[in-house]
Amino acid sequence: MHTEEPTVDLFARNIQVTCDPARPSDPNVASDLLSDRNPADDGSSSALFKNGSTSLPEQGRLLQGSETPRWKRVLDIAFIVLALPLWLPIFLLIALWVKIVSPGPVFFRQERIGYLGRRFMILKFRTMKVHVETDVHERHLEQLIRSNVPMTKLDITGDPRIIAGGRILRATGLDELPQLINVLRGEMSLVGPRPCTPHEFKSYQGSQLERVNALPGLTGHWQVNGKNRTTFSEMIKMDIYYAQNLSFWLDVEIIARTFPAIIVQVIESRIAKRTPAGPSRPSEARSADVW
Repeated sequence: MHTEEPTVDLFARNIQVTCDPARPSDPNVASDLLSDRNPADDGSSSALFKNGSTSLPEQGRLLQGSETPRWKRVLDIAFIVLALPLWLPIFLLIALWVKIVSPGPVFFRQERIGYLGRRFMILKFRTMKVHVETDVHERHLEQLIRSNVPMTKLDITGDPRIIAGGRILRATGLDELPQLINVLRGEMSLVGPRPCTPHEFKSYQGSQLERVNALPGLTGHWQVNGKNRTTFSEMIKMDIYYAQNLSFWLDVEIIARTFPAIIVQVIESRIAKRTPAGPSRPSEARSADVW
């Protein structure tokens, strides 16, 4: 049984902001993730793969020794700084709300797969009560992958696990706002594929592994091109397209299209909430990703 993991006070940590482009901490991380072994305690890679490489036979091709462009880091920092008067008050209000309505930590942390297979802890505002069962999300994702149907989310209406106001935070994607800290730390970018869990990454086959050839992002090519109306394989193809066609203007376009896309997704989730799900149709749900 998986439970939400209590988190520490993130503001007590030293968050280093740099313009150096992100790079893999260990070229053997991808091999580590595809095995059934646990990563080394230092968070880089298992000692079992010291002589390995990121070339994975029959599994797909990961970039080797590559770096994300400097312009991408500059764009991320510039946008966060310029938008500070907008997002910081919202950030603080949500943090205060979560603390008031639900005992426990403000943030929820979860291990995800980042650039070239590096593991990192993603941050979210906690929208569920502490120590609730979350295995249902992984089972739901496995079903979506096997059936290759549109990436509809679990229906959270009336879910007793959700804290007061949690549904709104999820529907608008505001629960993802703490990931700006991940961006500042160089673990994510504003634009890129959504970071998957280690469990999901182990199910990737062939060229699907190329999805991690770009820094994960808060928004991305998939999010502004249908999202919940696309299948798992379509999502992978969109993310690989982004990784292969990375450019400054593509990032700017995706950022500009993100806010209209969020509005559309919120409207769709409201419509879906009022539409009874049929026996063969998975129930629609929030626009923000649940895993």
